[in-house]
Amino acid sequence: MNVSSANVTVVGRYQDSFLKAVTKNVVVVVLGISINYINAGLIHTFSKHQIFYMNPRYVLFFHLVVNDMIQVMLTVILFVLSYTIYKINASICCAFILLALFTTENTPLNLACMAVECYIAICFPLRHVQICTIKRTLMLIGLIWTTSMFSVLSDLFITLATQPLDLFHSRVFCLRETVFPNPLIIKKRDITYSVLLVIVWITIFYIYFKILLTAKTASKDAKKARNTILLHGFQLLLCMATYAAPQLLNVLKQWFPENYTDSLFASYIIVQILPRSISPIIYGLRDNTFRKYLKRYLLCTPYCKQPFKNLT
Repeated sequence: MNVSSANVTVVGRYQDSFLKAVTKNVVVVVLGISINYINAGLIHTFSKHQIFYMNPRYVLFFHLVVNDMIQVMLTVILFVLSYTIYKINASICCAFILLALFTTENTPLNLACMAVECYIAICFPLRHVQICTIKRTLMLIGLIWTTSMFSVLSDLFITLATQPLDLFHSRVFCLRETVFPNPLIIKKRDITYSVLLVIVWITIFYIYFKILLTAKTASKDAKKARNTILLHGFQLLLCMATYAAPQLLNVLKQWFPENYTDSLFASYIIVQILPRSISPIIYGLRDNTFRKYLKRYLLCTPYCKQPFKNLT
């Protein structure tokens, strides 16, 4: 899960031509702005209506959208910096990398928690209110961040213990490997991601298998439930590809060295950008409750917004 791996496209013999570099940066910036603009509308709608504060599903969704907005913003900044400033202060780079890693690792964990909530809602509807409370949801979000911090901050601690402090005062090309260069970190990363990959996939397969069985026996909205599950599964597949991205990129670098920059760019779009564009579709457009409030707010004139607030 190298959130800034796309930045390698300007290093050494893998440099892009000027036209290709401009094209890639324009594509990345336009996609980043578009996704964050849509997500900002979703956050604004969420914040205006108290009904969403009382539903654990929407609280998890709100956390996912905010997390994804931060992640997209950071990775786009790192991508553009790699083609413009090229080298930045190592301390600033370290802060960017750490926060980007936090948010990147949070996404699959958050989606797994949303899958568990969906499983409880469909398979145990009578106990859903007792099990999925707002307090437990907030504790779950805290656990997500704790897990990510435990995984990521160890990189910083290992670096502080093994590298001279002068490293953080130098100017570096902003990559995870340049600010956290110890080989032990790479081994730790591979082991951690492999364990998380197995745990999350087992959880997702079990949950979605149970949900699909329940959806088949239900007569109401069964088709929509199955489609939502497929979208969740596709989104999780893309997000969890971040766990396998470093190994895959190493293989591509060995097999297709002349097209390595294009492989990095495609990996960045598929692993970092595309999964963040699916959340608005699942909850912003397909969810009936959220779509109703979002549509009324977007289409409402300033004169009718005051009556609209009374709906909540």
